[in-house]
Amino acid sequence: MKHPVLVKMVAVLCMVLLISGVLARIGWLVDERQGYQQQAVESVQQSYAGAQTLMGPVLQRRCTEEWQVVVGSGSERRTDTLRRTWAMQSVPASLQATSTVQADARYRGLFKVNGYGARMGLTAQWSDMAALEPQRRHAGSTLSCQAPTVWVAVADVRGLRSAQLRLAGQGLAVKPGTGHETWPDGLHAELPGAVVEKGAAEITLTLDMMGTADIALVPAARSVEWTMASDWPHPSFGGRFLPVSREVRDNGFDARWAVTALASGASQVVEQAGDKRPALTAMDTLAVTFTDPVNPYVLADRAIKYGLLFVVLTFAAVALTETLARQRVRRVHPVQYAMVGLALALFFLLLLALSEHLSFSLAYASAAVACVLLLGHYGAHMLGSARDGWVFGGGMALLYGMLYLLLLREQTALLLGALGLFGALAAVMLLTRRLDWYRLGGTTGPAAMPAAAGDTRQA
Repeated sequence: MKHPVLVKMVAVLCMVLLISGVLARIGWLVDERQGYQQQAVESVQQSYAGAQTLMGPVLQRRCTEEWQVVVGSGSERRTDTLRRTWAMQSVPASLQATSTVQADARYRGLFKVNGYGARMGLTAQWSDMAALEPQRRHAGSTLSCQAPTVWVAVADVRGLRSAQLRLAGQGLAVKPGTGHETWPDGLHAELPGAVVEKGAAEITLTLDMMGTADIALVPAARSVEWTMASDWPHPSFGGRFLPVSREVRDNGFDARWAVTALASGASQVVEQAGDKRPALTAMDTLAVTFTDPVNPYVLADRAIKYGLLFVVLTFAAVALTETLARQRVRRVHPVQYAMVGLALALFFLLLLALSEHLSFSLAYASAAVACVLLLGHYGAHMLGSARDGWVFGGGMALLYGMLYLLLLREQTALLLGALGLFGALAAVMLLTRRLDWYRLGGTTGPAAMPAAAGDTRQA
């Protein structure tokens, strides 16, 4: 064969492309399993309760204005009575909210869905009732208003288990629905008409509810303070406002939010006239998401993205060993390169399958140990030396350890990866710095240039 090294390089490159296709197929399998997990979440939300968003308490009063107008002339002249009906909303001057949230995981087959049970305590205070005082639009009209109601809107009413409303310590009869056109889901209670005349009110709400993944509160008050305690150790704080203080521990977290109407337009949106209001989930919120930081599908997907680099580094290590120790080790056939590459690809499939039944760390360790033992044993026969084979296996263990660090150290993954690649390239350059690549390829290097005429310097 005229160019054996070139032919072998092409063959190994074909093996790399083959392994790339296998890795791509495993990546599609990860996407498929993620889709199944999302279907499990949706299934639990349909039969349990979805993400919860809470808004209220809010006072509402419906009024009607009637006035008379004269239409026509002469014998057709008549007096008609016109009427308009509208609802006025009043948000609290201050809202104090306390929440205790306990994790309540649900499962659909192998897939876990982060559910929770929450006990909400809300204390809302109104210093005046100016927002509930009707304004005439027509002189001489007649105004009539219903007794005010208090309502609380909830994103998914299926999660409501019990609710107690009190006005100045007196219990109120809770009824389903809010009576509001834009946010109809929730609960409400009728208040005595004397509340408006009194000019101030304090309403407390105790609510037991369930949900999945998220819990949020709309800051529909002039001043809002929300404190939460939970046994979930991995909160993700979202919404439009982060907590002013928080403490995350191994067994849970505590958080406190404080927002005023100067920072949020939620109270103005609630009190504004008209029906052009956003959906409850589109309002300003204070929110927490109960996440799993070690999501096996996310980590498996990230691992597969390093798969091709893994294969290239391994093939480079085998080729370097074969080249530098060619007097001591056997020549490695392209089929053997393919076997090694398939074993590397199988690691990612094992990792995905095991992580559905074990913790990710244990699944990763089990898959890595199995592949290191397989590659070490196969490498001993491939290279013709037990010592070289287990040195090869040790190098693979080092690569698996490096990959694990890259997966866990998300913030420094780029730095670790760049340093690792630089170290690998530097090692290859240092080990091959004296290698005659022309002689390795079976050709002779360029001849030395003859000395110039009159040049008496010695070579």
